Amino acid sequence: MKRREFSTLVAGTVAVAALWPELLLAQGKPPQDGVDFLTLDKRVNVDAPAGKVEVIEFFWYSCPHCNAFEPKLEAWIKKLPADVVMRRIPVGFRDEFVPQQRLYYTLEALGKLDELHGKVFRAIHQDRLLLNREDLIVAWIEKQGVDVAKFRETYNSFGISSKARRATQIQDAFKVDGVPAIGIQGRYYTDASLAGNMDKALQVTDYLMAQVRKGA
Repeated sequence: MKRREFSTLVAGTVAVAALWPELLLAQGKPPQDGVDFLTLDKRVNVDAPAGKVEVIEFFWYSCPHCNAFEPKLEAWIKKLPADVVMRRIPVGFRDEFVPQQRLYYTLEALGKLDELHGKVFRAIHQDRLLLNREDLIVAWIEKQGVDVAKFRETYNSFGISSKARRATQIQDAFKVDGVPAIGIQGRYYTDASLAGNMDKALQVTDYLMAQVRKGA
């Protein structure tokens, strides 16, 4: 979903992938910079240690395209080699996005991300819950058996506020134009608009990870 499309949605509601790079190279058709992906003018700092490749998925819980992409991404993540560090960053294009940024980082801080990340998508896109305000989020969280007092304390903490702000800074540094989108090693960016669709974006990501390993 492109960034400019969020206004309408918010107002209305408030890979084989690993082999694709080699196949393309064999055909003399590797992904093209400026066509299938972008190389950033200014590199973004990475959190991954030396010798690791950092991959970031930019997403928004209320985005239907992110919801559709999630199972494919999960399957792709399970096949990643040990030298890849995968991160998710919830975007904050406007103030309305901040509650769900806080939700993601609160679940992470409480050790509930593996358990509830997918359930958040299902609650929004299958059960039609908004989950776009703290009170609505807390009401849903209580039904998941999470300590509400601890959740509220963490959700409103300085640490979570800092993580949400940092997420938006990284999103802006990558010049994210819509979600889902993928950043690779602080230097490359791809999404469905560039690659053609998110299946191909994952294939482009495989190619770019290989380029990073080669020192490109």
